[in-house]
Amino acid sequence: MTDAISASPTTASNSAQVNSPARVLIASLVGTTIEFFDFYVYATAAVLIFPHLFFPASDSNAATLQSLVTFSIAFFARPIGAVVFGHFGDRIGRKATLVAALMTMGLSTVLIGMLPGYDAIGIAAPLLLALCRFGQGLGLGGEWGGAVLLATENAPPGKRSWYAMFPQLGAPIGFILSSGFFLILAETMSNEDFLDYGWRIPFIASLALVAVGLYVRLKIAETPEFRKAVEKHERVAVPIEVVFRGHLRSLILGTFIAVATFVLFYLMTVFTLSWGTTPLEKGGLGYTREQFLVVQLVGVVFFGLTIPLSGWLSDLYSRRLILTLTTIAIVIFGFFYATLLTSGLTGAFLCSIIGLALMGFTYGPIGAALAAPFPTMVRYTGASMTFNLGGIFGASLAPYIATWLATHYSLDYVGYYLAASAVISLVCIRLSGREEV
Repeated sequence: MTDAISASPTTASNSAQVNSPARVLIASLVGTTIEFFDFYVYATAAVLIFPHLFFPASDSNAATLQSLVTFSIAFFARPIGAVVFGHFGDRIGRKATLVAALMTMGLSTVLIGMLPGYDAIGIAAPLLLALCRFGQGLGLGGEWGGAVLLATENAPPGKRSWYAMFPQLGAPIGFILSSGFFLILAETMSNEDFLDYGWRIPFIASLALVAVGLYVRLKIAETPEFRKAVEKHERVAVPIEVVFRGHLRSLILGTFIAVATFVLFYLMTVFTLSWGTTPLEKGGLGYTREQFLVVQLVGVVFFGLTIPLSGWLSDLYSRRLILTLTTIAIVIFGFFYATLLTSGLTGAFLCSIIGLALMGFTYGPIGAALAAPFPTMVRYTGASMTFNLGGIFGASLAPYIATWLATHYSLDYVGYYLAASAVISLVCIRLSGREEV
């Protein structure tokens, strides 16, 4: 089922170009930073703004849950984006597909910043919000796999985990930028102005970041491994069919290897921000929005620091070992999550630092680990599908499930939920062969 199409003019012209390490790493990092900035701006607004603006209800907890449902829409859109962008990424190349994914994500985010609220257009407001959120997920579904392949397919021998770590750094950098943006706005505007128009500024401002990302992406050449696949006529007509027919085991195991990573991150960010800023009389922790954003920003610094450390250790030892040890640590952390989070501001800082540091240790090597089992001809599709299916099972409903558990039972059960997800990932890591992770 190989494709006999000859190299396109663009691919042929790129074949004479060599991407410098700096250009590769910056291009992979800049794109994911922008993508995750857009994604986290929505996550923050879904907790702080959207319940009031798009989901008016007498019960604030019900409005928050409705808002978190729209948050989950993107995770169901991401596998669709993985299939669509993965198809073209494996057929026409990594570069053009990455540009298209960035545009899809960026424009969806800008449109969210322009949407009128429920008071202005009624039920159309949350429906349009859901549609834009779907666009965000579609773009991110195609972005992550391409960025990881841009890095790993340009990596020298023995450096794949290190190179694959750079796109992952986009997550903490994007989070710091988005949370910092909201924190500055909250400090410089009245609450009324912030709820009225201030929250829109980060969404619309992302257009400038998209322009920078496009400039960088358009300067890179196609990856050497994809050029070789073209020269050898190894491209396939329908990559997703080949993935399901020949690599289903890798797809399933990789999906559940990623589950703990997703659950941990969205509990440590979206859920803890929501629960931390919920008033005491409603069962939350009663912190101000500004207080808890600072707590999360400190934790994300440790997230960013442990990503390169885990990438270096994964090349030095093995990705499988680092993922195994980190996942065991996540199980243990789950049993102390509630105790730390409810032990005053110091405990909240410790919870954020430990949880997000563990996130860095699992997130650093996960990109190379999920891409490794798939051959070049279907790697974009396979890696993207694995990562984004992991997002459905691990992240899409994590804030909702955690909010429900904390409301109906206690925060302890949120920790048990995290520990259970880590056990599932640990089993799948051990079931995979050494060459698969």
